[in-house]
Amino acid sequence: MISATELPSTRPYLIRALYDWCSENGFTPYVAVKVDNSVQVPREYVQGGEIVLNVSMDATSSLKLGNEFIEFKARFGGKPRDIMVPIQRVMAIYARENGQGMAFPVSDDDASSSTATLSAVNVQESAVDEGDEPMPPTSPARPTLKRIK
Repeated sequence: MISATELPSTRPYLIRALYDWCSENGFTPYVAVKVDNSVQVPREYVQGGEIVLNVSMDATSSLKLGNEFIEFKARFGGKPRDIMVPIQRVMAIYARENGQGMAFPVSDDDASSSTATLSAVNVQESAVDEGDEPMPPTSPARPTLKRIK
């Protein structure tokens, strides 16, 4: 029997499940990533330490949603790039069209400031309870996520 401390993370399985759900229902899967030195993305597209990536089949080639990394090739500004994102840096996966998906906590080891921790929530606009203040989106495609107090 495997102890709770030895269990693999559920994050890659949930990411794959939501990717499949988006794809099968005609939605465009996006991932929001907290960028640090372990993330391989074009830095010129990073805003506020984050990047939102379209991971649909139309936007990527050689996509691998592994247990440790999300890897694919994509064009940015017409230039082909190799993208590699550690699973633990994924903040959310959601459908561009309706914002439904899931958010994940990402530790901010490099920064000393404390930020809001995200939990696995439905990232629809309706998921924000009255009186709760939504986090401001970093791009038009970013869903509204609920702050945890």
